[in-house]
Amino acid sequence: MTAIVEGPKIAALSCGKAVYLVILLHGPDSDGEAIINHALNWAPTMPKAEFLAAEAPFLSPSGGRRWSDASDPGVADLSASAALLEKFLDEKLAQRRLPESHVALVGFSHGAMLALQVGLRRPKPMAAIVSFSGALDEAEGLFEDVKSRPPVLMIHGDADASVPFAAMTATKERLQAQGVPVKSLRRPGLGHEMDDDGVIAAGDFLTAHLVHRSSAQAEHEHSDGHEHS
Repeated sequence: MTAIVEGPKIAALSCGKAVYLVILLHGPDSDGEAIINHALNWAPTMPKAEFLAAEAPFLSPSGGRRWSDASDPGVADLSASAALLEKFLDEKLAQRRLPESHVALVGFSHGAMLALQVGLRRPKPMAAIVSFSGALDEAEGLFEDVKSRPPVLMIHGDADASVPFAAMTATKERLQAQGVPVKSLRRPGLGHEMDDDGVIAAGDFLTAHLVHRSSAQAEHEHSDGHEHS
């Protein structure tokens, strides 16, 4: 049966039980190995986080994997993978006994589109979503399906020929109109790829929203508990 499977992972550097989970979604005709290494840049500032690459359910002729079962890699019908990712997220959170607020999604290209599509339609908001070279298609009605509003960072090259920079800015504006807190980072001269500056910015964003905000929220809830006791 077609399913999303666990790819390569980086265990929490703290050597204890992971407190946070970052799930990475690769691009088309690729696999988890192509994206997991970026997490090596983020692990030192998030020692209690586990990084897990999810691998797409459909094989491509090139030997990689795809989030869409369409024969054309430029076609992004992600509906089947979206349903599978929902199930995958539920399973991983249950296995690790983690709340939604302790998980983040990071995706590139079709993986970024999937992260936005699924992450914004979860009933409870996750900690953060990072989109590299991704956008949402206005024609698919995804903007009207927003159920939660986690912080989003969209990182995009202004020379991207596969997903035009204008598509990202249009997505950002539509999501902001829906009340989603979206920030974007423009990478001058960059094509359809991830670069070092973008990866560093993503790490700062994840650390701020996954670790620092979760810790502050826990302290607030703890102090509230004392005040009401």
